[in-house]
Amino acid sequence: MLFILLLVFIGITLIQLVYYVFIFGRFSFAKKQNIQPKKLPISIIICAKNEEENIKKYFPLIAAQNYPDYEIVLIDDASSDETLELFEAYEKEYANVKLVKVQNNEAFWGNKKFALTLGIKAAKNEYLVFTDADCYPVSNDWLLQISSQFTKEKTIVLGYGAYEKVKNSFLNKIIRFDAVVNVTQYFSWAKLGKPYMGVGRNLAYKKSEFFNVRGFMDHMKIRSGDDDLFINQAATAANTEILFSPESFTQTTPKTTFKDWLSQKRRNTATAKFYKGFDQFQLGFFLFSQVSFFVLAIILLAFQFQWIIITSIIGFRYLFTWITLGYSAGKLKEKDVIYWYPIIELILIFTQVIVFIKNIFSKPVHWK
Repeated sequence: MLFILLLVFIGITLIQLVYYVFIFGRFSFAKKQNIQPKKLPISIIICAKNEEENIKKYFPLIAAQNYPDYEIVLIDDASSDETLELFEAYEKEYANVKLVKVQNNEAFWGNKKFALTLGIKAAKNEYLVFTDADCYPVSNDWLLQISSQFTKEKTIVLGYGAYEKVKNSFLNKIIRFDAVVNVTQYFSWAKLGKPYMGVGRNLAYKKSEFFNVRGFMDHMKIRSGDDDLFINQAATAANTEILFSPESFTQTTPKTTFKDWLSQKRRNTATAKFYKGFDQFQLGFFLFSQVSFFVLAIILLAFQFQWIIITSIIGFRYLFTWITLGYSAGKLKEKDVIYWYPIIELILIFTQVIVFIKNIFSKPVHWK
């Protein structure tokens, strides 16, 4: 019996090798991107609901972009604070700001997708760039970087939405490491011709792509997924490009409590069950291989069965995973989280199991 478990353990390790080296390596070991700005007319879309404080901090960074032709479409989704008043002031102050006011609608109550749809329709330009009200670009060349990846064929650009670094916070390292793993996955699959998600904190596409799939209509009733469900439906090998130059990143303030971060993870995981069949399978199979690796390793070591072989396999697995994720973290300017990799990986796997169980018995809370 133990010998059979050893063979399964070796097989699971080989599956992990395929994922990390041959799939995730497509992004981790990718060459530096060629940035040739095209200066296409762009509309930035920002949807906000009760984001007064974040708007005050981050709007000036959006308005200061070093780009010749762009408008900023500000969508107020029935805010109850001073968000609308701020937007109205910006519309008067900046010639390139357009305000979209969304009233509460019984059919689409609190539905961000409805608000975004109105903003997209109001945008005058064909090329749309999305970020959230609590996000900001790390450089004034954010739009220049994004425009460089648009071509006649490439009409969807997936960017990296990073989290701010918080000193002396282990939770912050967990959150940022989780982001590194997630972006390594969806960037790599995009390079393999199987794009399955993007993040609304840093995303761009042509307006025609939105209307080609009837916008959010096929998943309007699902409260989340204005970014990843849309990309899962609209993105293809032919029309999708990734962008990972440091000047193209956006940042946002991460959660500061485990409870809040867990709620965020629950929302993201709940949305994934609406992905295409293949995407659900490959994500689920990867998680299965991770959990199985550790469970089998613990069982085999507990019985001290061929412990030299087992420990060698564990060491080999950590070597190739650490190298792959280390290269990814370097590209994403997140190298400091890699030092904590063995511990954080176990925490993340345990967290995923908790999220899976919780989502079976209750629904996560979505857009405010």
